[in-house]
Amino acid sequence: MPFARPLRPARPAVLLLAGVLLLAGCGSSGSSGSSGSSGSAGSSGSTGKGGAAGHPVRLDNCGQEVEVDSPPQRAVSLNQGTTEIMLSLGLADRMVGTATWTDPVAEGLEKANAKVKRLADNAPSFERVLDTEPDFVAASFASTLGKGGVAPREQFEKLGVPTYLSPSDCVGKDNSGDGDGVRTEPLTMDAVYGEVRDLAKVFGVQERGERLVAGLKSRVTEATAGLDARGVTLMYWFANSQSPYLAGCCGAPGIVTDALGAKNAFDDTKEEWPQVNWETVADRDPDLLVIGDLTREQQTAETAAKKIEFLESNPVTKNMTAVKKKRYVLLSGQAMNPTVRTVEGIEKVAAALRSHGLAG
Repeated sequence: MPFARPLRPARPAVLLLAGVLLLAGCGSSGSSGSSGSSGSAGSSGSTGKGGAAGHPVRLDNCGQEVEVDSPPQRAVSLNQGTTEIMLSLGLADRMVGTATWTDPVAEGLEKANAKVKRLADNAPSFERVLDTEPDFVAASFASTLGKGGVAPREQFEKLGVPTYLSPSDCVGKDNSGDGDGVRTEPLTMDAVYGEVRDLAKVFGVQERGERLVAGLKSRVTEATAGLDARGVTLMYWFANSQSPYLAGCCGAPGIVTDALGAKNAFDDTKEEWPQVNWETVADRDPDLLVIGDLTREQQTAETAAKKIEFLESNPVTKNMTAVKKKRYVLLSGQAMNPTVRTVEGIEKVAAALRSHGLAG
């Protein structure tokens, strides 16, 4: 997801105190990163170290071995995507903080979300997270748990706090560059389903996880039943009017496009969210524009209303087919990221294709 995550310098004295509290209250459950390929598959051991049944849980998560001795009771989610999975699993009472929001919480999760303290609308400082005395920290993006983000995973692990990174942001993805990463293989919903199952296992609520996955799969089947969008081109604009972030071939928008049998106008790039000039956008002239409707305030033209105002007034874009025919579909930022709400993206784009007469 295209945005910067500044980190305020932490005060050593505060961190030392927080570290003592964490080590005393949580016990040591972290481990150093392991070599090997990235992945989300894990296996739970038998009861041990005084943990609950099914714990400790051990996961190979994005090339790092994660061990959780007992179901977390003071979890922090550093991105909206992981937050909404936890809330969907009924874990609000085991969360002590959330952060980094692009949109209102998903429909149906409002009451649960209201119970959890928001540490920051954007990225919180490392010390702000430590103040909650977390026993588990999860994030949707490698940049959140990396240099320049909240803190590298190792800093949490040194304090005995296990961390989890969404597999969708590491499996088949290279995050070593300056942008939002490059896909080395197309993302699928299996990565999201794997994340749901991982977190359900960590918290000891596997049955809830399976119900959530089954419900998501059912929604995809229903949304795409009988739909034929072959030959229809889509373009996904996340943010920024000066140099827009548009979806490449193989991230969450790729999941949406493939599920509908359509074509992404920028399927010739594997960059997650390349920045493209408007002349190139106009040349690609998609049949339907998928527009991010964000509530954050980090880039220019965050809301759909601002984006549409720009498209219809800019001399380069106002004569595009989708603009002249007002073929827009508005999506939350979360629906354009690899989350449980990617399914929402499939549903809404499918409905728009039908309503504009672009698909059967």
